[in-house]
Amino acid sequence: MEPKDTTLNEAFKGFTNRDCPFLPCHPGVTRAFNCLFCYCPLIAYDCPGPYEIYTDRNGLVRKDCSACTLPHDGYQQSWNFIQKWLEFPQPWSGQPQTDPPTPRPRPVEGATEAVAEAHRRHREGEV
Repeated sequence: MEPKDTTLNEAFKGFTNRDCPFLPCHPGVTRAFNCLFCYCPLIAYDCPGPYEIYTDRNGLVRKDCSACTLPHDGYQQSWNFIQKWLEFPQPWSGQPQTDPPTPRPRPVEGATEAVAEAHRRHREGEV
């Protein structure tokens, strides 16, 4: 078995696809453009990024996040942003964005410990 990579390489936190015909798809990015979250994992959750809502041809209300740069602005910064919001995701209500935008969700008392315990049981095969 190969030993686990113990280097401090953080290349998994982002990349820029310079061959993409849509680059830059979100104007206003000031740091290295991160394409890792081309399709944002927060699309189904409340988030602070600017978005509009629209109704698709099937009558479903959707988010249009094309004005949002948060998951794309810098490799480390966007990685940290996504990870923090996915710690305690709140399903999107289908409503327009609030002003001010949604604050970062806070965990329910004991939730952090419960998640850590579930991960431990999974790792140890107690599922």
